[in-house]
Amino acid sequence: MAYKRLEETTFAWPTIGDGVMTLDRAQFEALFSGLDWRKVRALEARKPAAAE
Repeated sequence: MAYKRLEETTFAWPTIGDGVMTLDRAQFEALFSGLDWRKVRALEARKPAAAE
């Protein structure tokens, strides 16, 4: 469970489809920080080309 209250604005909640609200980790952290989660994308880490 998490509880967060914004002082001057509101959360922009995602739409609920089939009774489920889906966010990835980066989007949840943005929402919980009061940012626009719709503009957040998780970075993809690339594997190193060669190990020394």
